[in-house]
Amino acid sequence: MSEMSAGPAAPHAFVLSPGPHLHVEESTRRIMWWVNGALAPAAIWGVYVFGWNALAGIAASIAGALGAEWLGARMTGRRTTLADGSAFCTGLLLALTLPPRLPAYEAFLGGVFAIALGKMIFGGLGFNLFNPALLGRAFLMASFPLAMTSGWATPRNWFGASLDAVTSATPLAVIKEHGFAAGLAVITSPAGFWNALALGFRPGSIGETSVVLLALGAGALLARRILTLTIPLSVFAGVAIATWHTGVMPIHLMSGGLWLGAFFMATDYVTSPSTVNGQVAFGLLVGLLTGIIRVYGGYPEGICYAILIANAMAPAFDLWFRPRRTAPAGTPS
Repeated sequence: MSEMSAGPAAPHAFVLSPGPHLHVEESTRRIMWWVNGALAPAAIWGVYVFGWNALAGIAASIAGALGAEWLGARMTGRRTTLADGSAFCTGLLLALTLPPRLPAYEAFLGGVFAIALGKMIFGGLGFNLFNPALLGRAFLMASFPLAMTSGWATPRNWFGASLDAVTSATPLAVIKEHGFAAGLAVITSPAGFWNALALGFRPGSIGETSVVLLALGAGALLARRILTLTIPLSVFAGVAIATWHTGVMPIHLMSGGLWLGAFFMATDYVTSPSTVNGQVAFGLLVGLLTGIIRVYGGYPEGICYAILIANAMAPAFDLWFRPRRTAPAGTPS
């Protein structure tokens, strides 16, 4: 026995250490910065189309979000998480939903609210019940309704065209109040109505204008498998169902913040269901509510409040559409 014990110890067959033991390439930090990168083309385009006021709004919103994140971590004694890109993403997403002529200090306050009351108060990243960027936008809409509903700007009408600092209503707002013909007149781009909607030569929020750039950003995230099409396609289906009878359903699918909301906000991992069937129901609810608010409500846009309402329903969808465990034949489940 003494001779046997004198030799080198045999290696353990199993590693006995706390989890997690599953290592994957993607991390929260990588995912967040990929999302930020996917949003960057739409943000840069918004600055080009609307001018320096848009850049000031983006910078102020991001600064407010980063400042609130840092201060919240210091006050609660937690590790500062600025490097993971989540606060930057919240500030950027909020900025892209704002009117180009919104005063920078209001955008800053929106970024602070989004992080402080939308994220940190719940315990930080992964614990929030609602999309923080949309909570920030809802706060701004309640606090500064005039600026949030009249801060629209006339964009450049084509590449290289001059920029006029003139206010203008969005196509959806004009169509809601005065009909389709009046909505056509809002867009003066030589590219024509539909091309202007796709390329982004139209009044709207800073980041919602270019459907093409938002689609390209979403395509990059799809290629990385950071998001799937389940929720976005369900959102589009819900909007189509709710606006089919209006005769301008294609315009609803191409206008407003629908593409930004469907691909970059409704798909938030934390505030959306985890099961496929739950995601379908979640997306349909977002789309239906968006269409109902646009057609029957007093507000021409509805994606913000539709997603927030659906966020509250996400736990219920996970409960209603729980995956069933199947057992091999002949064995009890």
